[in-house]
Amino acid sequence: MIIETHQITVSGLTVDVVRKDIKNLHLAVYPPAGRIRVAAPLRVSDEAVRLAVISRWAWIKQQRSKFTTQARQSEREYVSGESHYFQGSRYRLNVIYQTGAPRVSVRNKSSLDLYVRENSDQAQREKVLLTWYRQQLKALLPPLIAHWEAVIGVKVADWQVKKMKTKWGTCNIAAGRIWLNLELAKKSTQCLEYIIVHEMAHLLERHHNDRFIALLETHYPSWREARAELNELPLAAEVWKA
Repeated sequence: MIIETHQITVSGLTVDVVRKDIKNLHLAVYPPAGRIRVAAPLRVSDEAVRLAVISRWAWIKQQRSKFTTQARQSEREYVSGESHYFQGSRYRLNVIYQTGAPRVSVRNKSSLDLYVRENSDQAQREKVLLTWYRQQLKALLPPLIAHWEAVIGVKVADWQVKKMKTKWGTCNIAAGRIWLNLELAKKSTQCLEYIIVHEMAHLLERHHNDRFIALLETHYPSWREARAELNELPLAAEVWKA
């Protein structure tokens, strides 16, 4: 349970500090603007947090630089002519007004047809497309999870898809449950598999330590290439928050 949340300033940058009943200090940098967050044990002082941040300053600057230079889509209005992504490919959106039930259809290798009712507004068009993305991702996941369960030797008790602002995936180790970001429907299968393997590896190792890296190296040797691809793809235009 979170005991305290406040902010400190280190070299002109704001750092969110969250104190919890945990054993180790964890530092993270989140897209899109490079927000810095430290989860610290209750006993750790602000000065110790400050020193921990300074000790990893080069890494923090590197991560923030990646986020600030990464391509971003302009805000989507869900109108004809916009570019939208599905499974790593770029499609031109074609909005078709009709009286039937809303739906989405992939036409050839370059067009994404969005069927909506007359007078639908932007929010309604967005909802139809996001519902379709969710359906597509949920259809892709079962065979991929089953495959990697056998490869890695773990069992996923449950999995869910949800919109997440700062992470591609997360897991509850005790429950054996993983969550995957809805945005992964837009990414390639390689990117999706990387996140699946990443979260499943956490069921064996909680921390991003040498053992965790060894699990990735053993079961998904191309994980660095997949991570690089994921980091190079355009970020959504939304403002991400914790």
